[in-house]
Amino acid sequence: QVQLMESGGGLVQAGGSLRLSCAASGTLFGLLIMTYYRQSPGKQRELVARVSAGGGTDYADSVKGRFTISRDHINHSVYLSMNNLKPEDTGVYYCNAHQVRTREDYWGQGTQVSVSS
Repeated sequence: QVQLMESGGGLVQAGGSLRLSCAASGTLFGLLIMTYYRQSPGKQRELVARVSAGGGTDYADSVKGRFTISRDHINHSVYLSMNNLKPEDTGVYYCNAHQVRTREDYWGQGTQVSVSS
């Protein structure tokens, strides 16, 4: 069982920066694929950035060059650094942990990111 605790959202002006954090409980962190999704108003939930257990990363085209995802195996945490934020980045950001072997998914509570123009 994995529990995820998210933090770091807030309100920022366009062009600003935020850093989201997601801390995972338990001992499975090294086996998990960690992903940030976002749910923007009127849109379906979409993948924003993903980091594999080995550190490989993937990004949505809309955030490439602006967002960076990283993981800390000592603190069992994943971070999403968001720079040059745009109003279209507004939404609720959810941290997801996926265990490949069991195909189980775990979700954080979500954190609101609001970018004003």
